Amino acid sequence: MTNVPSRVSIIVPVYNVENYLTKCLDSLVNQSLPDIEILVVNDGSKDRSEKIITEYAQKYPDKVKAFTKENGGLSDARNFGIDRATGDYIGFVDSDDYVTENMFEEMLLLAEKHHAKMVICNIQKVDENGKVTQKLTQLPNMPEKIILESNFSVFSDISYFACNKLFKKELFDRKRFKKGIHFEDIQLIPQLLLECDVIAQTQSFHYQYFERTDSITKTHTEKGLDMLKAVSDVEKVFRESPYASKQEELKNFQIFEGIYSFLAYLAFVKKEEIFYEMSEQLVLFMKERQIKIQDILKYSRFGKNYLLSLPLKKKIFYLLFFAGQKKLIRKLI
Repeated sequence: MTNVPSRVSIIVPVYNVENYLTKCLDSLVNQSLPDIEILVVNDGSKDRSEKIITEYAQKYPDKVKAFTKENGGLSDARNFGIDRATGDYIGFVDSDDYVTENMFEEMLLLAEKHHAKMVICNIQKVDENGKVTQKLTQLPNMPEKIILESNFSVFSDISYFACNKLFKKELFDRKRFKKGIHFEDIQLIPQLLLECDVIAQTQSFHYQYFERTDSITKTHTEKGLDMLKAVSDVEKVFRESPYASKQEELKNFQIFEGIYSFLAYLAFVKKEEIFYEMSEQLVLFMKERQIKIQDILKYSRFGKNYLLSLPLKKKIFYLLFFAGQKKLIRKLI
C-alpha cells in the first residue's frame, strides 16, 4: 500500500488589495510543495482584486480555487475557506503579504517528522521594495521539536499570528475564528495550541509581512478592548485543558497579551476620553486577575526581562502608566 502524500490547503482572504495580490499569489503558485490547494476568498472587494483572482484561477486551475462572498470580515473569510479546505493541513496567508518558495514544503516535513499538529516559522517585516525592516524570531531558545508538557513556557512566549503557522486540519473540527472582533488570532490560536501535545518550529524566516504605509496610520479605537476579551476567552478554555495546572504560564500569557500588547495598542489611541476609558478597563483586568505591577515589571520572555528589552519611548510610556501618570503619558504620545 502506497502512502498518499499529505495535502496543504492555503487560505487567502482578499479585500481590496489589487496592488499587493499578484505578489502574494505568485509566491503561492510557485511553492516547491506540489500538492497544495490555494483557496482565494474574495470578501466583497470593490477594486480589481476579483479580476486578478479570476486570472490566477484560469492560469492555475489545479492549484487555485476562487470564491466570492459578501463582505464579512477577516474571520468570516478564513472560516469560509476552512469549511471548503480538502487538505490534511491548513495555512493562512494575508493577501498583502508573501512567503518564501519552500515555506510549506519545509513546514509540512516538520509536521510529519515530529507528528506535530502545529508548526511555526519566523517572520520578516518588509517594505515596498522587499527590504527587511525587522526580523521577528519566534522561539529562539527552543528545539525543532517542542513537547509542550515539558516546554510550556512557549504558551506565553509565542506570538499568536495565524499566518506563520501550519495547522493540522483536525484542530478546526470544533473551532473557528470569532467573527466581528479585532485580534481574532489572539482569541483562537492559543486555544488550538492547548489541543497540541507536540509542536514544531523552523528558524527560517519564511513569512514576509508587508508593513503597508496605509495601515501604519490606521485608527486605534476602543476596538482594542477586544484584546482583553480575547484573553478572557482563552482563559476559559485553559481552565478545561490538560495544562490547567500551569498557572505561572497562564499569568505570563495574561501579562504579555493582555497587558503589554494592550499597552502597545493604547499608546496610539488619540481620543483622550477613549484612552482613559480603556486605561480603566486595563486596571480592572489586572485587579480581577490579581496581577501586580511588580509582576509586570519582572515579566520575562525568552529568559530576559521584557520591559528592559523595549525601546526607550515604550519603556517610559509603560513605566508612567504603571505609576498612574496619565497626564504625562498624553504628552509623551
